[in-house]
Amino acid sequence: MLALDSVSVAYGKVEAVRGVSLAIPVGSIVTVIGANGAGKTTLLNAAMGLLPSRGRIAFEGASLDDTDIEERVGLGLALVPERRELFGSMTVADNLLLGGFRRPAAERAQALAQVYARFPRLKERETQLAGTLSGGERQMLAMGRALMGRPRLLMLDEPSLGLAPLIVRDIFEIIVGLKATGVSILLVEQNARAALQVADYAYVMELGEITAEGPASRLAADPRIVESYLGLGGDS
Repeated sequence: MLALDSVSVAYGKVEAVRGVSLAIPVGSIVTVIGANGAGKTTLLNAAMGLLPSRGRIAFEGASLDDTDIEERVGLGLALVPERRELFGSMTVADNLLLGGFRRPAAERAQALAQVYARFPRLKERETQLAGTLSGGERQMLAMGRALMGRPRLLMLDEPSLGLAPLIVRDIFEIIVGLKATGVSILLVEQNARAALQVADYAYVMELGEITAEGPASRLAADPRIVESYLGLGGDS
């Protein structure tokens, strides 16, 4: 569904991502794990069109080189950023409706009902200001807002960041549930243990480069990966 071929991203003279190639097959969960500063967020931002990049990024075989962010959203890409980027002075319901602004009113209402069914807590909080939510509720709202656009590929940047272990478990169960509905997922995570448990395929990113890849179950059993990464994020 999404393919990156020799993608590089630089901040001035500093290359944060160097020659990265990866692929997300339809209906799969692919994770990119690695320590903070490895270039994972930069890679997602480039795929979404938020940062200029070199190399080729293609969605369903078509190049995204001349495609702006709004067009990428229209094609079916969505990004849930690490900082969630909610509108804190707006209600939960208004944040969600904003996520579906491209959709006709009837589709938007249907999508809202589906988001509330997947995240009952958001239904309970629909008139509450987003800025007053807990960390877990904010992550649910950020994911729900992205789902309002009916994405075919959902990119998640550190969805477990700052959350309690029980909430992390809930978030990852939701991610698995989304895959079952046909949404393809690119998951960037420091919590390697949790990511490898739900992913089909995994890439390890270190200092801007992919240093290992393979089926998630195989990487989870790799002694080097275990030693280097599976302590990250505890036992969540």
